[in-house]
Amino acid sequence: MKINIVKKSFIFLGVITMLCGCNAHKLQKYENDKPKIVFEEFFDGELKGWGIVQNWRGEVVRRFDVKMDSSWDGNNGIIDEVFEYYDGEIQKRIWKVVKNEDGTYKGTADDIIGGAEGSVSGNAINWAYQMDLPVNGKTYRVKFDDWMWQMNDGVLVNRSYIKKFGITVAELTLFIQKVPEE
Repeated sequence: MKINIVKKSFIFLGVITMLCGCNAHKLQKYENDKPKIVFEEFFDGELKGWGIVQNWRGEVVRRFDVKMDSSWDGNNGIIDEVFEYYDGEIQKRIWKVVKNEDGTYKGTADDIIGGAEGSVSGNAINWAYQMDLPVNGKTYRVKFDDWMWQMNDGVLVNRSYIKKFGITVAELTLFIQKVPEE
C-alpha cells in the first residue's frame, strides 16, 4: 500500500514538473520580434502607466497609476517609481540598475531581496526578483517573474506573475508609456 502511494506521488510530481516546464517562457523566442527594445532607452526620462492586480481567480483586486522618472549615466540607471493605488495607498520604489558587460541587467531597491536580474531579447525583457509583499496586514515572501514587451507608439506591456512556492498566486498587468518631451 505504501509503495502504491509513493508511486502515485512521484507520478503526480512528474506531471506537475512537466506542466510547469511546458509553460516556461523562453526569452530567446522574441529575438527577432520588433519593435526592438533597448532597456536604457525606454527607461530614460518620464514615463506613466496604468495597471491592475488580479488574484489567482482572475478577479481584479487592485488598480493603480504609476509615474516614473528615469535617467542613465553610462551603464548605471535610476528608475524612481511612485505607485498611486485607487484605494489611496502610495508606494515608492527607487531602482538602481546596472547594465552588465554581457548585456544583462542587475537591479536593486530597498524592498527587493537579493536584487533583481534581467535580460533583453528582441522586443522582450524578462526581469526576476523576490520581495516581501504586504497584503491585508500580513507579509508574504514572493517571487516576481516580470515579462515586458515593447509595442508600437512608445508603449510597453508588462505582465508580472507573482509566485509563492512556484505557484502563481496573483498577476499584475501594467501598460507603460513614455511621456513626450515638451
